[in-house]
Amino acid sequence: MTELEFWQLATAENMQATSDDIAEQLKAKLTPLDDQSLAAFDKHFNLRMRESYQWKLWGAAYLIAACNSEFAFSEFRCWLISRGQAVFEKTLKNPDDLADFDIMTKKDNQPYPYLDEYDLIAGQIYEDRVEEELPFMPSGQDHPKGKRFKDRPKFLKTSYPKLFSQYRS
Repeated sequence: MTELEFWQLATAENMQATSDDIAEQLKAKLTPLDDQSLAAFDKHFNLRMRESYQWKLWGAAYLIAACNSEFAFSEFRCWLISRGQAVFEKTLKNPDDLADFDIMTKKDNQPYPYLDEYDLIAGQIYEDRVEEELPFMPSGQDHPKGKRFKDRPKFLKTSYPKLFSQYRS
């Protein structure tokens, strides 16, 4: 599976759809794939999850939606992957640039940049078929890359001026 094919599958068709709808869309795209392609998709997905395991990105997630746990940050990174390659790559370079995109989903009128278990869909399909789990791919890191962000408003405003203006002003 090429990187382009991965992104065509992983990118949500409708950025404003609910988390459940986005997950169902991915499941529908992955179900016709053969087992080897499912494994390849899962490997690409896990590589993107590893690549995005960064404190500076976590700081942006914290500012936007009070993301304060490993689990929530994993769901945030799944959501970011679902926004597509251009958004993903630009955001990794500078998380504050996430403010430049009109991609934020809302739940109860609050920002909700989370996709629950989006990273598990390929593995679930594979396991249902062959009754075995996909090979485990460790993150390779015990802690996010970089220096931990400070959750004080002054730091957040300085580090993420566009996001701060959009979500805290």
